[in-house]
Amino acid sequence: MQRLSYIILVVLIAFSMWGCGVYSFTGASIPPQATTFSVDFFPNNAPLVQPTLSQVFTDALKDKFSRQTNLRLTNGEGDLHFEGSITGYNVQPQAIGADDRAAQNRLTITVRVTFVNEFQPENDFEQNFSRYYDYDSQQSLAAIEPTAIDLIVEALVEDIFNRAVVNW
Repeated sequence: MQRLSYIILVVLIAFSMWGCGVYSFTGASIPPQATTFSVDFFPNNAPLVQPTLSQVFTDALKDKFSRQTNLRLTNGEGDLHFEGSITGYNVQPQAIGADDRAAQNRLTITVRVTFVNEFQPENDFEQNFSRYYDYDSQQSLAAIEPTAIDLIVEALVEDIFNRAVVNW
C-alpha cells in the first residue's frame, strides 16, 4: 500500500510539472508563461542551392516544436522565435583512395539561427549549426541526396531544439 501511494505521488508531481509548462518528458525546459512559438522561413543563401532544402528545414523545425512541446505555432512572433538562413551546402572529398581519387565525399549543411525567448532573454542566441553526411564517391550526389538531407536536417533540428530549450 505504501509503495502504491509513492507511485501515485510521483506520477501526480510529474503531471503537474508537465502541465504547467515547466518541464516536458522530452527534456524541454520552457518558461511556464510561454504559449507560442514561431519559425520564419529559412532562405537558402548558400553558394550551392538545393531547391527544396529551405522548405524541408523550416517545416522540420516547426514539426519538432509542435510534436515535442505544448507550444502553439503562430504566424507572428511567438514567445519563442526562430529565424535565420541556410548558409552552407557543399560537397567535398573526404577520404582519398589508393589511386589518389576521392573514396568518400561529405555533404555538409550549415544554418545560421537566431533564437529569441521573450521570457528568458538570457537564453537568446545567434549561432551557426552544421552537420554532415559521408557517402561513397562511387555514388552520385543525386542518388544519396534525399536520404542525406533528411538525416542532416533531423540532426540540425535536434541540435537547435537542444540549444534553445533543453538546459541540462
